[in-house]
Amino acid sequence: MITRRFKLVGLALFGVAFALAATPVLAADTKVAVAANFTEPAKAIAAAFKAKTGHTATLSFGSSGQFYTQMAHGAPYEVFLSADAERPLKAEQEGLAVPGARFTYAVGRLVLYSRTPGLVDGKGAVLASDRFAKLAIADPAAAPYGEAAVETMRKLKVYDALAPKIVRGASITQAYQYVATGNAELGFVALSQVIDQPGGSRWLVPAADHAPIQQQAVLLRTGEKNPAARAFLTFLKSPAAIAIIRRYGYEVR
Repeated sequence: MITRRFKLVGLALFGVAFALAATPVLAADTKVAVAANFTEPAKAIAAAFKAKTGHTATLSFGSSGQFYTQMAHGAPYEVFLSADAERPLKAEQEGLAVPGARFTYAVGRLVLYSRTPGLVDGKGAVLASDRFAKLAIADPAAAPYGEAAVETMRKLKVYDALAPKIVRGASITQAYQYVATGNAELGFVALSQVIDQPGGSRWLVPAADHAPIQQQAVLLRTGEKNPAARAFLTFLKSPAAIAIIRRYGYEVR
């Protein structure tokens, strides 16, 4: 009887040990600053990351320029998913980021979008017409998608004529909201924002019409010793994360 009791206790202890081994014991949290265009894929990646590792990624969304200003003034973000390559590089050069931890996680695509069917044609010729009063873009000084929009308009030689019609959002999210609410008839937004939107009309801007929107990630000094921060960046390169990124219309190189 005693021997049988010992066996039962041993089996119970083995079960507890197995359960502990199967679940991350040191699950942690990391604070991630995410460029607004990457909102939906970042949410999906964070959920998959937690399911895979047990770690939690707490996400904040906004313009890359605003995030950089906040980080330079001590904001406690540990990972930065920028909409460009310039600011992660600058963070590295100015000692805010861990050297060698920077990489391109996605290449974004720009879209001219309207809720109105037929307003935006397949070549963007509407930009040279008088069929709209307001055109939304993200602030070029803070958001790379806004900068790409200006480059595109200059290449098409319509920027000067359109300047009085342009309304600037603080981020690409606000630019999209201007179009979604009808405050602007059309606007330059990220493909990821409208990829699942039915109806309306759109023009996928050729990649050659503006500089590549290389979106880089970097580990910040504040997250250097946080295993969750490092694990999140590792997961961002995984096949599971790459599948999500491509699902939202981004290129991965």
